[in-house]
Amino acid sequence: MFLAAYDDAHCPCAPPSRWPTSRAFPRSTEGAAGARVSQGQCRAPGCDPFCRPAETQFKWTVQEYWRALFVKLHPTHSFRTTHWFCKLDWASGKGGLRRRPGRDRERHSGEASLPVPSSPHLGRTVGDDPQGLFKQHREQELEERRKLYRWGNWKDGLILNMAGAKISDLPVDERFLEDKKIDFEASLAKGLADLAIKDSLNVLTCWNDLDDFNRIFWCGQSKLAEKVRDSWKEDALFGYQFLNGTNPVLLRRSASLPSRLVFPPGMEELKDQLEQELQTSTLFEADFSLLDGVKANVILCSQQHLAAPLVMLKLQPDGKLLPMVIQLQLPRVGSPPPPLFLPTDPPMAWLLAKCWVRSADFQMHELQSHLLRGHLMAEVITVATMRCLPSIHPIFKLIIPHLRYTLEINVRARNGLVSDMGIFDQVVSTGGGGHVELLQRAGAFLTYRSFCPPDDLADRGLLGVKASFYAQDALRLWEILARYVQVMVQLHYKTDEAVRDDSELQSWCREITEVGLRGAQDRGFPNSLQTRDQMCHFVTMCIFTCTGQHSSTHLGQLDWYSWVPNAPCTMRMPPPTTKDVTLKTLMATLPNFHQASLQMSIVWQLGRRQPLMVALGQHQEEYFSGPGPKAVLQKFREELTVLQKEIETRNAKLDMPYEYLLPSLVENSVAI
Repeated sequence: MFLAAYDDAHCPCAPPSRWPTSRAFPRSTEGAAGARVSQGQCRAPGCDPFCRPAETQFKWTVQEYWRALFVKLHPTHSFRTTHWFCKLDWASGKGGLRRRPGRDRERHSGEASLPVPSSPHLGRTVGDDPQGLFKQHREQELEERRKLYRWGNWKDGLILNMAGAKISDLPVDERFLEDKKIDFEASLAKGLADLAIKDSLNVLTCWNDLDDFNRIFWCGQSKLAEKVRDSWKEDALFGYQFLNGTNPVLLRRSASLPSRLVFPPGMEELKDQLEQELQTSTLFEADFSLLDGVKANVILCSQQHLAAPLVMLKLQPDGKLLPMVIQLQLPRVGSPPPPLFLPTDPPMAWLLAKCWVRSADFQMHELQSHLLRGHLMAEVITVATMRCLPSIHPIFKLIIPHLRYTLEINVRARNGLVSDMGIFDQVVSTGGGGHVELLQRAGAFLTYRSFCPPDDLADRGLLGVKASFYAQDALRLWEILARYVQVMVQLHYKTDEAVRDDSELQSWCREITEVGLRGAQDRGFPNSLQTRDQMCHFVTMCIFTCTGQHSSTHLGQLDWYSWVPNAPCTMRMPPPTTKDVTLKTLMATLPNFHQASLQMSIVWQLGRRQPLMVALGQHQEEYFSGPGPKAVLQKFREELTVLQKEIETRNAKLDMPYEYLLPSLVENSVAI
């Protein structure tokens, strides 16, 4: 038996010279076994980050005279009151247990009781244990986990989150390791320092021309961001973002003309054009009605403003998606219909209308698509998994790599981005409470189908749209994930009855749907899993949400939001009611230099490529052992490599490569 221990509080600062030699232990006996620390960084407060703790001795006990079922580890000396890591792998063989390459890392304090597998793939469902030999261990582990992982309610009307207001409230396993913490906090400090410098340089300068935004634009950070800066006024780039930008989940093909689209007298020709596009199935729409009536922020005693635009677009044969008309507000009973802005309008009026759409898209993207559907949904999956699935359960082993760091990054978001006096309150037009209201409204649109690309893209009419690289890549990635999940599930569940009889699996499903999502069965989420196919679909949804879907709405922030006029975080003047728009009107509406600088700094920190990221499927921890699961994981990685090459080949032919679902850039969990 080999152990790898990690002491948080004691740092001899002497790296171990070698691993202990291989040794087999006899059955039903007691003794001392050598243990070596992991190669991770020491986490003792104040210790050098490159410190490596030294070897430590543990006592061990093997229970069950006829077959080793558990090994109990009794840490000696100060280890009884500190946390430590244990890295184990077992091979059941005649005469005892022998070492094999490390399987996973489990963190403990005090005594630990670890199951020893007898099955070749080290994953046991309740049905795999008819004699109940592991029953007490499973129940005890979940009982302890439920004390650590408790549901909280950050704001009324939202899906639930992990209880705890501070990072220190999180279980130690869920916190950033030292290298991740240093990188995150150093990048934040750099962004804020650059913000202070820009503010000091611009405080006395004029801010009255669009070129002035170059003063706070960071050249060299993203080639696509520079292309956006140079081409953001073009209608083709405006439409392209709905297909392949950082918020590609809002656009849908029109089935009819929206009821809110009221045509003022003299616009009969426009209506005819829209109906013609409708007949040829080339009419698309992006509707921001969810923003209607949301209270806008007040920043430094200055009232900010919001709009709820509707934009109608046509898909041309060459793949370009071009806007045909923009309506900035919903019509009101007893009031004249709101103006409709057209590409033929005066250039400044049309540009300002598009800026309003882009600002609305910023709000919807950051709050609904990115925060709610990415981060908060992943948190529900994480907490439910830790509360309902013991570490020996195969679905726990399958999904746990995709939950890394999610809880801490979300606590940081609640404390820094959407908190009272956080970034949203300081600079975003939905801050000051409007962001919470929008999140509450968006909860009604968390449907099961919308989290599954084959269903979502079909519902939105984007299947077969060649210009939607997001749709193509999302479908391919979903299919690869689905095959990976299906084969892994088949190793552990031979029949549909085995799925129905797995009480832990059923509890996990109910915990997500009925508890974390607060009764989402009326929106299509299952509260029980009846077949292997249904189970595979649900697990694939969970993994895709924590990986590909989050990456598709996260990675593009630096590219599309660095040039602030293309995605204004706030608007300082009300939406125009006439087409008498000048450059002065436009500049008075867009963010001022401080707001633009803060947007640029935060976008850089969150959108930059993460140096410590773990790419999809490339986690080093081996949660399964045995040739079967390892072969499945290897096949998954090979399919990801094929997809990587296919996307790179396609992108080489494009003026604007779409990379947000490139497997090497998709993070294995919601970790930023």
